[in-house]
Amino acid sequence: MKKTALITGITGQDGSFLAELLLDKDYQVHGIIRRSSSFNTGRIDHIYHDIHAKGESLFLHYGDLSDSSSLRNLIMRTKPDEVYNLGAQSHVKVSFEQPEYTADISGLGTLRILDAIRDGQEDLSKKIRFYQASSSEMFGKVQEVPQTEKTPFYPRSPYGCAKVYGFWQTINYREAYDMHCSNGILFNHESERRGETFVTRKITRAATRIMFGLQEKLFLGNLDAKRDWGYALDYVKAMWLILQQEQPDDYVIATNETHSVRSFVALVFKHLGIEIVWQGVGMDEMGLVKSILKTNKNAPHSLKTGDCIISIDERYFRPSEVETLLGDPKKAKEQLGWKPEISIDKLAEIMTDHDYELAENEHRLKNK
Repeated sequence: MKKTALITGITGQDGSFLAELLLDKDYQVHGIIRRSSSFNTGRIDHIYHDIHAKGESLFLHYGDLSDSSSLRNLIMRTKPDEVYNLGAQSHVKVSFEQPEYTADISGLGTLRILDAIRDGQEDLSKKIRFYQASSSEMFGKVQEVPQTEKTPFYPRSPYGCAKVYGFWQTINYREAYDMHCSNGILFNHESERRGETFVTRKITRAATRIMFGLQEKLFLGNLDAKRDWGYALDYVKAMWLILQQEQPDDYVIATNETHSVRSFVALVFKHLGIEIVWQGVGMDEMGLVKSILKTNKNAPHSLKTGDCIISIDERYFRPSEVETLLGDPKKAKEQLGWKPEISIDKLAEIMTDHDYELAENEHRLKNK
């Protein structure tokens, strides 16, 4: 008999990868989407194209993490074996501009879905295994390096604070009601499906557009911010493994490597055949073309040595910064048998190659 999973945030980066993973494992997958005047299912549309041929089961339902009744109704209707709570207002910079909304969706939303599970029939609350997408942003002003499951939290944004609330509610429901509730403390994980306002995707989109003459510069904030970056597909595999454990628990999911925004920029441009040199300090720092390398990329750029293609813009700094995040995934490796498979270099290549095709198509349409 097929297992059934319910995913909040199914149209996001992680939700789309998780839906594919679960369908490949012969699950029946239900996803919650918000009602809107326009569709936002681009990341999962390709699944529908193959769904009948593969005999897969994917169902979408209108609902919202701000609406307790819709969550309760969906839990009762779908009777899932596993619930993955990936829905959130997940952009850290936006959380400073919309703190109340972020707290409602990313914090209280977790409480609502936990209570919807608890409030169901007794056998259902004991049957369901719940996964909470916790975040490395909870560590914020880090108290130790690397960060483990025991590291104290010190969030530095409304988003981080909301995630801390969701984390502890997950543990509270686990201990108070004997529910199978687990946290995955995921460090930064990126992919070609990442939203274009997130820094890694912003970099790959801008860099490839610069190569086709569609954009002159890339504007960034804190180049010195260091993150533990992995590939999203690796990380959703960890989510699934967490819910296959007999006992619920909390796990750090990370690569145990840290890289600065500056170094990620350099990786992306190097893959495109551009070597970057940095000049200036602080707000006056610039990224210039140092040399043009030979690659298999044949974009019709007009760049030359000395061109400034990266500048700093104060609009992209947070009110309070998180300088360094570095996770220790030892527990996940030992107990789940999980390890990251995609390196930072390969991640940069995957994302850049994807966005190179987008820029190439954009250039072709523009010059018809």
